[in-house]
Amino acid sequence: MSLAVWVTPGAPRSEVAGVADGYLRLRLAAPAHEGKANAELVRLVAEALGVPRRQVDIVRGATGRRKVIHVGGVTLEEARRKLRL
Repeated sequence: MSLAVWVTPGAPRSEVAGVADGYLRLRLAAPAHEGKANAELVRLVAEALGVPRRQVDIVRGATGRRKVIHVGGVTLEEARRKLRL
């Protein structure tokens, strides 16, 4: 399953902030420096969806705020339920 996400690095805590403008909005408690925000993104999504980190890949937008990620082993309906969307 692929997801379009919009990340906000440097937040007080990492959390799913909901959906807006067709993007899953995520706040990350890591700076956008040396890949720390991307690592936190992978950790947050894997934990929220209950999959291993190796099943979460950033497909597009690794250096920007808008990204496309691929999550293996979970369906869209499961993701909606787990993320409470």
